[in-house]
Amino acid sequence: MIDPAAPSRGETPWIGDDPRFGELRAAYRRFVFPVTVAFLLWFLAYVLCSAYARGFMATKVAGHVNVALVFGLLQFVSTFGIALAYGRFAARRLDPLAAELRSVAASRRHDGDQEPTESQA
Repeated sequence: MIDPAAPSRGETPWIGDDPRFGELRAAYRRFVFPVTVAFLLWFLAYVLCSAYARGFMATKVAGHVNVALVFGLLQFVSTFGIALAYGRFAARRLDPLAAELRSVAASRRHDGDQEPTESQA
């Protein structure tokens, strides 16, 4: 829970002070950073092979289909796979934490801690 005595921004505690917010950010980063690095390395390998391993990329796999075409199509497959994996991860791990934080923010607003509107100022 938020410590009311902790430093805050303005009169109400900032949502970033809640430990659940740190947990949410950490969970997001644990998924996004490694997957981003892996995908960028995979893409870089594709580009470097296309530029410097032309013989390998020109190797026929079946008929007129070569390694370069297979690698190119696998770029799309991996992109959609990452999107699907992130959607499942977010639904399972991130969305419940975000819902808790939204309810905390909403309860603060309903408890009279909301900022004054223009008519009240």
